[in-house]
Amino acid sequence: MAKILVVDDDPDFVEATRIVLESAGYKVVSAADGDEGMEQVRSEQPDLIILDVIMSTILDGLDMSQRLRDDAEHRRIPILMVTSIANSDYAALFPTDEYIHIAGFLTKPVSPDTLLKYVSRLLG
Repeated sequence: MAKILVVDDDPDFVEATRIVLESAGYKVVSAADGDEGMEQVRSEQPDLIILDVIMSTILDGLDMSQRLRDDAEHRRIPILMVTSIANSDYAALFPTDEYIHIAGFLTKPVSPDTLLKYVSRLLG
């Protein structure tokens, strides 16, 4: 059974995502920000990370993705970024001209079917 780490500061999104993923047979762990997310990566060894951008800081999720890229032990874990930054006042802050260490990108709100399709593809 694949283990998925959901890193998002919105408890409603985390809970809805947990329900969708667990109903499809995945094990779910969660964290509320990038620092807690990194702790969970080390302790839980997830197979996939679903990561928000805006959490404790505006680009917290982006910072976490960069930290994972620089971490030889965990850089292989695929990251699915699920965020509403494109629909926010912070959209201009999101880097579009540099490589971002993610395997997929979805804009909130995301349907359960779309989420499961992406998760299944990324877990191969």
